[in-house]
Amino acid sequence: MELISEMLSYSFITRAFLVGILVSLCAALLGVSLVLKRYSMIGDGLSHVSFGALSVALAMGFSPLPVSLPVVIIAAVLLLRLSETGKLRSDAAIALISSSALAIGIIVTSLTSGLTADVDSYMFGSILAMSGDDVVLSVILSIIVLGLYLVCYNKIFAVTFDESFSRATGVHVSFYNTLMAVLTAVTIVLGMRIMGALLISSLVIFPALTAMRVFKSFRGVVICSAALSVAAFCVGMVVSYQYSTPVGASVVLTNLGIFLAAALIGAIREGKRKKI
Repeated sequence: MELISEMLSYSFITRAFLVGILVSLCAALLGVSLVLKRYSMIGDGLSHVSFGALSVALAMGFSPLPVSLPVVIIAAVLLLRLSETGKLRSDAAIALISSSALAIGIIVTSLTSGLTADVDSYMFGSILAMSGDDVVLSVILSIIVLGLYLVCYNKIFAVTFDESFSRATGVHVSFYNTLMAVLTAVTIVLGMRIMGALLISSLVIFPALTAMRVFKSFRGVVICSAALSVAAFCVGMVVSYQYSTPVGASVVLTNLGIFLAAALIGAIREGKRKKI
């Protein structure tokens, strides 16, 4: 408790905790549906798109967040449309757009100021990069993401498991798929300041996969995923502070440890069932 109290005495760590918990919660809730729909790598693709957008924004002297947010939302919707039309498989569409955006970001960075501290903080994450304005915007957008998810929970559940049946019962499948894509885009952009473009997708994937090793019902997986994501972020922050390691990498390794523990417990349970 003394360590936590010491950490919270620093304003930048308090800001990072606040934004990180909200982003982790949003990513975990959205991640369950994305993983079940085999669309989990969209987080990785959108983070690369965001890196390309922020590189251009920094080169032109603009604030990165207001520029990258609409660009990533457009990319998310475009990825969805390409997959729905059947012209490209979802994995191929993600690879195409993400690699192109990453290449643009690298070229722009190399032609302008090079790998500055601002670009580095977006690639690998930095809690020192969180300003007061970023926190306010992140909190507002995170609350909107959580609110929309809770309001549309039943529809998202239906679309996740059976799009054909949902469409037959009058659910606007395209609208809810687009909503998921937009919410994911917002979450990815918000989380890049802390986790970095290279690691942010782990917040989408790990908690969902871990929760699926423990629970079988959709509601159970969603609740467990959210709780594990927030816990992993908090533990990662403490480890980062204690041992002076990067926050993003510390959170990812914490998630990995929890996943391996859940997988081991699941394997033991399965072995006992087979014996019975």
